Amino acid sequence: MEGNTQVPAHLTMWNPLAPIGRSWRRLRRRPRAMQIRTALIIVAIVVGLVAWLAFAPSGTPGGGGSAGAAEVATASSTTATPVSQASTSTRGVSATEINVVFPVVAVNSQAGKFGFATDKEYNEQIAAINLYVGQINKTGINGRKINPIIVQFDPSNEANDQALCRQWTQGSPAVFAVVDGIGTWLGPDQLCVTQQGQTPLISAWSTTTNWTNLGSPYLWWTGADMAPVLAATVQWGLSSGRLGHGKKVGIVVSDQAPDQAAMNDYLLPDLRKAGITPMVETVAAGLNETASTSSDAQLAVEKFKAAGVQSVFPLIYEPAFFPFIGAENSQQYYPQLLLSDYQSTIETALGLIPVPYEAALNGQEGVTTETLGGFDDARPESQGGYDPGVRSCFQTWHAYHPKPIAGTESFYIEEQGPIQAWCGAIRLFAQAAKNAGPDLNRRTFVTAMSKITNFPGTLSPTWTFGPNKFYGPSSYQVVKVHNNVPPSSQCKLKTNHKPQGTCWVTVQGFKPLPAG
Repeated sequence: MEGNTQVPAHLTMWNPLAPIGRSWRRLRRRPRAMQIRTALIIVAIVVGLVAWLAFAPSGTPGGGGSAGAAEVATASSTTATPVSQASTSTRGVSATEINVVFPVVAVNSQAGKFGFATDKEYNEQIAAINLYVGQINKTGINGRKINPIIVQFDPSNEANDQALCRQWTQGSPAVFAVVDGIGTWLGPDQLCVTQQGQTPLISAWSTTTNWTNLGSPYLWWTGADMAPVLAATVQWGLSSGRLGHGKKVGIVVSDQAPDQAAMNDYLLPDLRKAGITPMVETVAAGLNETASTSSDAQLAVEKFKAAGVQSVFPLIYEPAFFPFIGAENSQQYYPQLLLSDYQSTIETALGLIPVPYEAALNGQEGVTTETLGGFDDARPESQGGYDPGVRSCFQTWHAYHPKPIAGTESFYIEEQGPIQAWCGAIRLFAQAAKNAGPDLNRRTFVTAMSKITNFPGTLSPTWTFGPNKFYGPSSYQVVKVHNNVPPSSQCKLKTNHKPQGTCWVTVQGFKPLPAG
């Protein structure tokens, strides 16, 4: 690592994840491999390591091998299976119950050790699942109740994850669906459940359209499909002057198959439509390529700077994003970044200011489908408070848990924390199961999912699905990363009237995502 990426020891002595700050709560919903890699690379920065331990989904969907070698179908090679062709199996459904799995990362697993357990709401997930399922079971779903099968798993044990998938989809007890509220069941494991197991899965983890095509019609995301997010980022780049007008544009992309597919199948075609030919630099991002990642990031910045590139799309996950931004610092080269929900660069950026990358990231803007920048308190939605979906989740939680969670100062739940995430996903499942009618099977369920519109979202304002739309978010906003020093009105005051240190500032309000 470059010397300028060092984090002062006093900031990390007791908690090596301190630089992530408030954005860590969003990082929990990142793919489990990314969460662990991020935690470990921060530790590496602190102690000067040149390699880190990492765990990743392995192999082709449902198979073995390294994550970097995972086969990702291109957009042109996949099409969605219509809901009308879904299985009519009633596996996991009885006259009185619906067996539903809720996977939760075990607190004593690697993911739990590297940060999850330090978040107070993380430890409330099982309580939240039982609460919201219990609320639904008071009235039932067409005469049935949800039988919650809460499974704690170790995300570092891929073989065990595959065994769990086979048990749910083939073994006993029979499972009708899997609901993953915060997005820790992902990648090949998603396809194991959906493509191979033909079992409905609702998850917060998402990537590009080719993935839901492979898992269709059983895979449904509460997070955004990244293909329209990238299209929205291009549109915003054009309207804001970051693209076009003779500006030189660059893309820094990892050599991992998903990022290459996102660039080649989605971003490059969007840029070609706008008449833009970008300069592309690839960064090694394999699990054992730390030195290569740093070297490639340094070289990419050197080439962009020499070519006069003014705007850059980062299509890289955190362990590659860190050295790239560090290289910008070392070379004092600060292009406009087109941040977005893709690889959560807009979320990660907030956690990296003011230490150690303020010059590179403060004031940078990006596209997000999430309600970033809101507040966890009683303020109305118009003033940055909860959206209706989150407010309803909070009211239910507070009625049963009126006191603050141990170790916290307020009884309010986090606007984007795990409690509201589980609430939203569970309520979404219940709505689709109810709409499916008394004859509940896989086909009636996914058909019902495809007809849900304007559902009160939690991670995003609303969720709308369709026969060929397997992700909920339908709108995006533009936010700016802001270091609030000296304090200003850009960051809303906390309920204790103290200023925030950093915040996301809304630059453009929500507008529709591009279709398709």
